[in-house]
This record gives sequence, C-alpha cells and structure tokens, in this order.
Amino acid sequence: MSGSSMTLEEIARELDVAASTPHEAEQFAERRPMSLAEAYDVQKMLIQRRVDRGAYRIGMKMGFTSRAKMVQMGVHDMIWGRLTHDMRVDEGGELKLSTRVHPRVEPEIAFLLNKPLSGTVSAIEALGAVEAIAPAMEIIDSRYKAFKFSLEDVVADNASSSGIVLGAWHRPDIDFSNLGLIMSRNGKQTQIGTTAAILGHPIRSLVAAARLVAEAGETLPAGSIVMAGGASAAEALVAGDWIELEMQSLGRIGFHVTA
Repeated sequence: MSGSSMTLEEIARELDVAASTPHEAEQFAERRPMSLAEAYDVQKMLIQRRVDRGAYRIGMKMGFTSRAKMVQMGVHDMIWGRLTHDMRVDEGGELKLSTRVHPRVEPEIAFLLNKPLSGTVSAIEALGAVEAIAPAMEIIDSRYKAFKFSLEDVVADNASSSGIVLGAWHRPDIDFSNLGLIMSRNGKQTQIGTTAAILGHPIRSLVAAARLVAEAGETLPAGSIVMAGGASAAEALVAGDWIELEMQSLGRIGFHVTA
C-alpha cells in the first residue's frame, strides 16, 4: 500500500507498533501528509489502541511550552498529548532503554487537579482547580527515524510522550512561578533553569491545557495529572545514568537508566 493511500487508523497502528515493539518509524510528512486536525485524530486513535489493551487515561502533557524547547525542535506551536497509567516510571526506579527508541528527559512541574477543568479559564480559575504540584520529569521518545519530524508527525505520535516521573505532591499555595531547578546526570549538572521558562509562569500552561482539551471536545476530570511542559532542553539518556532533578521548595526526584 502506498503511503499516500494510508488511512489515519493505519497510521495510528503503525505508530502503536513502533512504540510497543519498539523500533523507528518513517516520518509521514512526505509519504502521507496530515493536517494538524488529522494528526490529533491519529493521536486519539493511538491512545485508544492502548486503552483497548487495558491502559487508562490519567491526564495530559503539554509540549513546546518553553523557548528552549521551541528552538531545539524548530517549531513555534504549543501541542499536547495524552497520558496513560502505564507511562509512569517509579521515582527512584528504573527505565530500560530496550523499551524505548531514543529516549530523552526534561525537567517539568506537574499539576494534580481536584475538580474538572475545560474551556476558557483565567489563571486564578485554573489555580483553583489545582490540588497539588510536584517536581516532575518527562521521558520523551519520538518514534521517528533520526528524531526528526514535522509538527503533524509529532502530534500524531502523542507529542513524543513516553513516560513520566513524579515526586511528592505539595500544596499549591507556594509561589511556583520562578522555582530554580537543576537536572543532573550521575551527579554532574546538565541543565540549570527555572519554572518561569514554562510560558513565563507554569499556570499559563494549565490555562492552555484547559483550552486545548475543550477544543478536542474533552474535559480534564478531577484527579488528572497535567505535565506543564519542559523547562529546559531535553537530555539524551544513556545506560548506567542516574538522572536527578532538584527543584527549589519541591525537593528531589530521580531514576536509573539501564540497558
């Protein structure tokens, strides 16, 4: 079957196999171009395939919310992806490289919601839906060859989301607009930054998340986890690494990388 005649469901199946096998997939930008709306349709089908196998939704991740990330990936639009329970990596636990294609990690802050959130909301309204915040890291793992993709390609591939590491939850009444953070590899600092790199204030990411899910006809239910987006460029992972994030006022989290 020629690429141009592929259905969206066939693209979702190919990406699902690439993620679960795992192996690299060819970009679709040239062989079967998609609109952004079609790419989000593929993403929804991709996650539904996982749900059909027993996974369940736990929230969403925001992407391209920092200038560093936009520059690194050469794009200028915020995107989002869906999180499932099997994407969680235990804090202090292990990530096996054999289960990923070419994984990278980035520091983030996560929100836990205590009531549903959707549509056009103010920063105050968004904050009112937050039960707790936590230091977090996201494992991103584009399944495309050479880690190269169009905006539509990456959206279809669930915005490259592959795993999340969450620290302890804290009350959201501290000022988390500009928390300093250090991400290190085997004790050596690799990224130094601040939560202000996430749209100037991470709460703006949650405001955008509410708008984006509403545009998709969805609601973030109470209990949802929202990953606010990378606060720095992503770091490639290597077997033997101990990756640690220290975030001001919120503590430390880490995980081991094995073959």
